[in-house]
Amino acid sequence: MENQQIQLYLLVCQVYDTRSETCFQRLSNNSKPVFTDQELATIYLFGHLQGVFEKKAIHKLIDNYWRHFFPRLPAYQTFVARLNLLEPTFQAIGGYLQELLATRRQPEIDHLVDSVPVMLAAGSHASTARVAREVADVGYCASKRTFFHGVRLHAVTQRRSGRLPLPAHIWLREGSVHDLESIRQQDIDLPHSSLIGDKAYLDPTLQARLEAQQTTLYAPKKKPKGKELSATEKYYNRLVSRLRQPIESFFNWLIDKTDIQRAGTVRSTEGLMVHCFGKLTIRIKARN
Repeated sequence: MENQQIQLYLLVCQVYDTRSETCFQRLSNNSKPVFTDQELATIYLFGHLQGVFEKKAIHKLIDNYWRHFFPRLPAYQTFVARLNLLEPTFQAIGGYLQELLATRRQPEIDHLVDSVPVMLAAGSHASTARVAREVADVGYCASKRTFFHGVRLHAVTQRRSGRLPLPAHIWLREGSVHDLESIRQQDIDLPHSSLIGDKAYLDPTLQARLEAQQTTLYAPKKKPKGKELSATEKYYNRLVSRLRQPIESFFNWLIDKTDIQRAGTVRSTEGLMVHCFGKLTIRIKARN
């Protein structure tokens, strides 16, 4: 584990040295704190690799067992306040790792699209939640059959034979924003390929936009009102569902490894951004 910490620290330092313009920049008199942002990001990533997902538990892990590596570790309150400023840093690290991953193995031309809710509150608490109101609101999660207060993590990924798909575009939207509306508002370029999604993406406007890029949209056909689907249409729907299964596996893997869907302990917009992009970063790191 010591080697793992050293490798993580060197990785973070490399990103800061080569992509400093995209990392969090300090412009105050405290621009060079004794406990550096590089150490802070390393601790957060290391904690997740050890299966510790909550900030308080990560701080306790380092304080109890790894204080000799980080002798200037600040108090928990300072640790959290500074960590919540590092969203740009985790995006920069995640982008760097994603580029490395893309060079390891050539993906297929097929793209998959879907979303997963990140819940700050669920059920009866959704309507009264006040956290991160700038970016989060109330939406409905059909798979869990519950309302939630939070955001949706959207992803367009590339299929890879025998492996989890490779993220190509990732973004956040309010929980109330429909998947179709969300992708309509994104400037996503997928030339000469295909996009596979669920029924939510079956839309003539989106289809025309993709056709202009010579890209084909595949989504299950909706059942006509008062009619049944033909045998051919049912077979087509089963085929599309089978093709889009890898992105469901990707989200299930992400939830299992980071607990990203549960954000009940987040208390600010900045904390929510770190919760989402920090956890994405560590899972991309684990696949490199």
